[in-house]
Amino acid sequence: MRRTRILTAVLALAAGLLAGSPSALAANAPRATLAADTYTWHNARIDGGGFVPGIVFNRKEKNLAYARTDIGGAYRWQESTKTWTPLLDSVGWDEWGHTGVVSLASDSVDPDKVYAAVGTYTNSWDPTNGAVLRSGDRGGSWEKTDLPFKLGGNMPGRGMGERLAVDPNKDSVLYLGAPSGKGLWRSTDSGVTWSQVTNFPNVGNYVQDPTDTSGYANDNQGIVWVTFDESTGTAGSATKTIYVGVADQANAVYRSTDAGATWSRVAGQPTGYLAHKGVLDAVNGYLYIAYSDKGGPYDGGKGQLWRYATATGAWTNISPVAEADTYYGFSGLTVDRQHPGTVMATAYSSWWPDTQIFRSTDSGGTWTKAWDYTSYPNRANRYTMDVSSSPWLTFGANPSPPEQAPKLGWMTESLEIDPFNSNRMMYGTGATLYGTENLTNWDSGGQFTVKPMVQGLEETAVNDLAAPPSGGAQLLSALGDIGGFRHTDLTKVPSMMFTSPSFTTTTSLDFAEANPNTVVRVGNVDSGAHIAFSTDNGANWFAGTDPSGVSGGGTVAAAADGSRFVWSPAGAGVQYTTGFGSSWAASSGIPAGAIVESDRVDAKTFYGFKSGHFYVSSDGGATFTTSAATGLPSGDSVRFKALPGTKGDVWLAGGASDGAYGLWHSADSGAGFTKLANVDQADTIGFGKAATGASYQTLYTSAKIGGVRGVFRSTDKGATWTRINDDAHQWGWTGAAITGDPRVYGRVYVSTNGRGIVYGDSSAAGDGGSGGGGGTDPTPTGACTVTYKITNQWAGGFQADVQLTNTGSTAWNGWALGWSFADGQQIGQLWNADWTQSGAAVTAKNVSWNGTVAAGSSVGFGFTGSWSGVNSKPGAFKVGDQSCAVA
Repeated sequence: MRRTRILTAVLALAAGLLAGSPSALAANAPRATLAADTYTWHNARIDGGGFVPGIVFNRKEKNLAYARTDIGGAYRWQESTKTWTPLLDSVGWDEWGHTGVVSLASDSVDPDKVYAAVGTYTNSWDPTNGAVLRSGDRGGSWEKTDLPFKLGGNMPGRGMGERLAVDPNKDSVLYLGAPSGKGLWRSTDSGVTWSQVTNFPNVGNYVQDPTDTSGYANDNQGIVWVTFDESTGTAGSATKTIYVGVADQANAVYRSTDAGATWSRVAGQPTGYLAHKGVLDAVNGYLYIAYSDKGGPYDGGKGQLWRYATATGAWTNISPVAEADTYYGFSGLTVDRQHPGTVMATAYSSWWPDTQIFRSTDSGGTWTKAWDYTSYPNRANRYTMDVSSSPWLTFGANPSPPEQAPKLGWMTESLEIDPFNSNRMMYGTGATLYGTENLTNWDSGGQFTVKPMVQGLEETAVNDLAAPPSGGAQLLSALGDIGGFRHTDLTKVPSMMFTSPSFTTTTSLDFAEANPNTVVRVGNVDSGAHIAFSTDNGANWFAGTDPSGVSGGGTVAAAADGSRFVWSPAGAGVQYTTGFGSSWAASSGIPAGAIVESDRVDAKTFYGFKSGHFYVSSDGGATFTTSAATGLPSGDSVRFKALPGTKGDVWLAGGASDGAYGLWHSADSGAGFTKLANVDQADTIGFGKAATGASYQTLYTSAKIGGVRGVFRSTDKGATWTRINDDAHQWGWTGAAITGDPRVYGRVYVSTNGRGIVYGDSSAAGDGGSGGGGGTDPTPTGACTVTYKITNQWAGGFQADVQLTNTGSTAWNGWALGWSFADGQQIGQLWNADWTQSGAAVTAKNVSWNGTVAAGSSVGFGFTGSWSGVNSKPGAFKVGDQSCAVA
């Protein structure tokens, strides 16, 4: 589901965080090079956690598949590992909306080419227009064409499609269906330029809710899919017959038979419905269409399936159930390209008791279901579910029949049979991406096995993070839609989200600094308590009691010793309690809606912030006084924290581009704040283990420093900063939360709005992160070791990571690593080092921020390149004249 994800972006925009001019997205566009330590980045594994509205298989090359998400970017399938590789982590802060992918197209003429139509909202929530991204290396790098209108990757109707399509005969021709009355668009130069198809007769008219004034539910859903009849063209010439789906219940399907020169409404078509999908079987001459009375992906109460005979113009209702018996719309339409008479579709909006999947092996003449009732409420399933890799998908439920846990799914708008493998099917849900590799058991009377096929695809929206200094939990998270998790191992999927009680969205959490076994979380829930407590480091939970009027989670703070709590919920004023919230009393002197935090040393000291004012309580939250501090941000887009181990040491980040915006520090419990002059803008602040020899904990922030947006670290109390991410790792908007690890120097946890929990580890952690340096004439001496790893490979292209380790006894002040390729490989793009290539010989040299490599420490860089025939790894490396061991 994605209801809460809408709110995340809205709040950020309303606070003015995202104002400013957009920057170029293309990976090969010029960017500032301010950076520091070399970091490796991973996800704290959850696996999924969000809606997958689109899955696209390439029709020419086996095992080449992509998935699109509504706010979390796009992914490419990696067959060798059965995992997904993220493709849009390079999207930066100013263009965060380009993490919403409304459509994706893989070129069946040249499989190296892939296109993505990006943009999250069509209203003012998204500050930038949409764009079409194009890649010639399967998403390894992108070029961008901005559009003169917005696109809606997280808008109503986002499960329909695909809106973007490549002509299967002449791949320089692409079509894009636009929302908001902007019509049909065409490119004739492989996506570089676009123009509106001005003679297309219908821009659509369907809106989800005409009474909505936000621009969200009342937007015209527009042109929703484009499908080519490949049999009406030859290689190199434009396909003649093209079908287009329009969000218009009376006029849903249009056709051109002259390669887009003219268009007409297809005669005889059914009315009263929206065409969610249009899939063409050119072998048998059928266009299949899945209809719903609503745009989805949440709504839909009636539906039908129809088949159109392209040669005769005959329409046939092939619905697997009578319209009167539907309480859902149809979507998830697919054809088995190995056996084109086999067709499948989903009841995408059947929330209860489960989704339904339908299958026909005779072009829709007869159908079978994934499950049937035996005697109500009992079910017989044609499938088995194995969620052992993501056990939280049961949601901790123990439902009564006919419901089952885990569910087969909901919001199942995307379902695709592998065009090269009739046994493999993938489909997206509101929480994960499922798949099977023995689908044809369905036809032989056996059961097919459904498993999550989602590893690597991390899609949660993160609201808050906490890393306790002790206990089994490495990380505690507050997430949208699925509540949150306790990670005891970042590389493993937790067995279950927070339960007892369960929140749909957790908005805030905290632990007692001196007693990390005591944890509190608050969140949104349809009914029941909005607050929960744990006394065993977040492993088990029990519900607290709500004060009168509470309607949402808000923010919460735990006293340093866990003896009391202060809560600022939605719907009620700030409250305080001793013990575990069996009764609450109203705090005085602080306004409703204030952000609250605790001092990490003094158990009776709490802090608050609201509308430019800082508040302090010294009596456990009973009364607050207003600080005399001035010059703080006037809005409420602020996050602040108190430093562990030092009473009254507070850091505050936030603001907006039209006012005060930056990072402030107080050493006197907020009585006064000093703004850091070297920080342009800051949105989060967190603390981690101090560097070796440092007297102050490490600071982390998502900020703009030196004119560059990024994730930064300071080991000297903010006097200097080093950027620790790079342009390939930006993840759109990272303004919700950040925290360092109190037990591992250099480790930082970063929130994203749709790419899950990202954590980074420093390659220079062994030297205390001193950073610095980079000599212009690197002449290191002593031993070295190189690890060269091909992390991804496709036809004609590959990606590799290189780690260089100083195994000698003295530090390097600058380095240059040389090697030769044996098979004609050519580097296309390299990051975290300067590089040159002459023939087979390559030299990668440190940049300004990673030249100093202490004895025993490592530095890393990566690159994408091309290959043909063989892609063997280099067998020898040198730093200067010193040969390195190859690991």
